[in-house]
Formats: sequence, C-alpha cells, structure tokens
Amino acid sequence: MSIENLGRRRWLRQGGCSLGAIALGTLLERDGLAAAPSAFAPRAPHHAPRARAVIEIFCPGGMSHVDTFDHKPELEKSHGKAFDAELGKQTFAGTGGTYARSFWPFRRHGRCGKAISDLFPNLARHVDDIAFIHSMRNKSALHGPAMFMMNSGFILPGFPSMGSWVTYGLGCETDNLPAFVVLPDIRGLPPGGVVNWGAGFLPAVHQGTVVEASGTREPIADLFPPERQGDEAPGRAFLRSLNANHAEARASDTRLAARMASYELAARLQMSAPEAVALDRESTATRAMYALDDEDIGPFGRQCLLARRLVERGVRFVQVFCGAENTQARKVRPNWDSHEDLVRDHGYWGRVLDRGTSALLADLKSRGLLDETLVLCATEFGRQPFLQGGNRGRDHNPGAYTAWMAGGGTKGGTTYGSSDELGWQAAGNPTYSYDLHATALHLLGIDHEKLSFYHNGIMRRLTDVHGKVISEIVA
Repeated sequence: MSIENLGRRRWLRQGGCSLGAIALGTLLERDGLAAAPSAFAPRAPHHAPRARAVIEIFCPGGMSHVDTFDHKPELEKSHGKAFDAELGKQTFAGTGGTYARSFWPFRRHGRCGKAISDLFPNLARHVDDIAFIHSMRNKSALHGPAMFMMNSGFILPGFPSMGSWVTYGLGCETDNLPAFVVLPDIRGLPPGGVVNWGAGFLPAVHQGTVVEASGTREPIADLFPPERQGDEAPGRAFLRSLNANHAEARASDTRLAARMASYELAARLQMSAPEAVALDRESTATRAMYALDDEDIGPFGRQCLLARRLVERGVRFVQVFCGAENTQARKVRPNWDSHEDLVRDHGYWGRVLDRGTSALLADLKSRGLLDETLVLCATEFGRQPFLQGGNRGRDHNPGAYTAWMAGGGTKGGTTYGSSDELGWQAAGNPTYSYDLHATALHLLGIDHEKLSFYHNGIMRRLTDVHGKVISEIVA
C-alpha cells in the first residue's frame, strides 16, 4: 500500500507521529491549521451577565433533602408512624416504611435564620450567601436517566450537557486551558459515566475535558510526549495534509475538528496546565482550609481548590463530582445512595462535602471571585421521608429534593419553593432542571430560549420547550 493511501488513522497507529509532536508542531506553526477561528473565542452574551464562570458540584446517588437542607418539623412529629399504604404504591419501590425524622438535628444560622442540619456545620456559616431551591423534581427515579436530566435536561443519553451548552454559547476567556473541565471523584466516574459531560449533537469540541485531581497521577493523561527523535517537521506537515483531506470529505462530522482542536490545545496545555494544577503553590493556610492532608476529605478538597484555580484562570465551566458509581460493595457507599445506612453513608459524605464546599465559598469570597462565579450544588433526586425496610436507609425520591446556588448574581439567604410538610413531594413552585438551567444561563447573560442548535429538523435547547428563570433568587 502506498503512503498516500495509508490513511491518517492507520498512519498514526503505526507510529507516524506522537501526540507530543503534533502538539509541539501546532504550537510552533500557528499559521497552519491552528489559524482557523477558535471554537472557544469569547462571544457576546444576550444581556449583561452577572457571572462569567460556573462551578457545579454534583452529588451522585441522591442526597436526602430531609436530612440536610429541608427542615420538616411535621416529620419529627410523625416519626415512627406508618407511611400511607396507598401513597406507598406511588413510591419508587412501591412500598413505604415508617416515617423517620432527620438523623441530624436542624439549627438556624445566619442573618436569614435558615435551618440547616448539623451534618453541615461549616457550610451553615455561608447560608447568607446561598439561595436554596426546595421544590426540585425529576422525571426518573433511576440514577442514570435522572443524572442525564439534571445535566442535559433529558432523561435519555446523547443530549448536550449544560457545560457544553455554556461553552457553545459563550466560548472561553483563555486560550491556554479547556473551556469546560470535569473533575470526577477519585473513586471513579458517576452513574451514566462520560455521557454526563458529553457534547451530544453540538460540535464535539464542546465536550468536557477530564482532569485528574487525585494528586497521585498526571492531571491530564498523555499530555507530555516521550523523548523526541529526529526532525518531526515533515511528519507534522504530512499529518496536516491528511487531516485536511479527511475533513474535506466529511464536512458534517465534527469529530475530526474536535480532535485537531484538542491537539492544538494540548500544545498550549503543556505550558499552562502544570502551573494551573500546581496546588503545592498554594499557601499552607489555604491548603489547610481545604483539608488536603485529610485522608477522606482531602481528595474532594483538591477538586474544589483546583476548581477555584481554573475559574481564576479563565475556564468557563468546571464540574466537580462528590461521589462515584456504585461499583462494588464497600464499608461506605461510594456516593450518596444510602439505602441501608444513611447515618453511615451521609455521615461520611456530609463531612466531605461540608469541608470542601465551605472552603470553596470562603476562598472565592476572600479573593473577590464569588460575585462573578456561580456555584451550583445539585443531586439527581432526594430520598423518601420514611425508612426502607428494617434498615436505617431511605429509598429514591424523585418527587422532591433540594439544590442551591451561591454567588454569580444570586440572592443569598433566600429560599424558593417547598416540599410538602413531610418532604415527600414538591408542593410550592415545583421546579425541574429546566428552570435551574434557565436561571444559570440567565446569570451568565444567556437567554435560554435563544440558545439553540438545529438538529434532525428541530431547534434544540438545553431547556427543551420548558423552563423559566427563577427571578426570586436573582439579586
């Protein structure tokens, strides 16, 4: 076979050129393919933005709202009583146990007097900066589809994530780091895996870039090349011609453009990423605030500190996962899915989330970054107000749960919506991901009804045909 007919993929596979060589070539020869307009060039918003970046903290598994943020005095009074059998048929498992009050007492905090459970003693100090939404609902009680809905607005996979929509609409403020960064839990990927930060039908370049935050492995896999040998300029030139021919024959396929863009970004990352992820450059006090040396809290603390460093350097959207998929039996579940023992599982994860998130809010505020950074904390659904069987756990509850926002133009110390008196169903102002996403986009200067993409005969939106801005929590 002649080299002309070899094809770019096989040529790469057979060692024609290393990723490092391609990256370096792009860096040194910016007048080639890199001269094309960047997909992440900053774009004008629809209206004056309140926030320029987003840090989303996602708690996979289903955080129990009645044990954390949603105080239910009536649930305390009903403790030990049997859940109505007929209503039980409408639950996820089709059964109902006995009502159970929160496993942690609630106390009022801040000037707003917001009641927070003792599971979050550090986060409780920030309630005056937080807007709580207690009427969240989901259309699925299954982890995967519920995760997809909270991330993309649809329970089916294959739709663009919010981070992808944001970078598609606004671009990025830096050329040297990814526009959309994902920091998975060190234990693994969340339910649904990489689909949660996929670009769907948007240009593939808008998918999230995974950065490793464990501190024990390279933050970005295969970023640096092996030792170079010989003159690589001819190989780079030949690869550019193969890419151009391949792209010309597949004008509607965005995957090659995304791959080329990733190579171009790799070149810049070789110079910028080491500094961006160098947490050892932070002060001793800052590292202690995030509890980086704590065996349990430290990994999530690293994720939160890295998120602050990334938005500080112009990254548009950072998604932080507090928990992973239920991959195997452990003494503590690897996420918030507390079916057997909520005290054990939420007790562990509450300590993790409390320290890392409170440190992030305090750090952003002290640096003057909270006003321009929207911090969003969410989960895929809540948990039932009654016990599951004879255990100390609670089952899935898509009927009611809590999300919250801080900074970025939100009105701190406020509460929107409510669940019923026992925390079973959303009662006042039922809210879906559509409204949460519409509000986040609004704070970024985007009209959610105007941010669209034509796909398969339909003008698609992150909010589908729904969604309204929750003006009550906008400052």
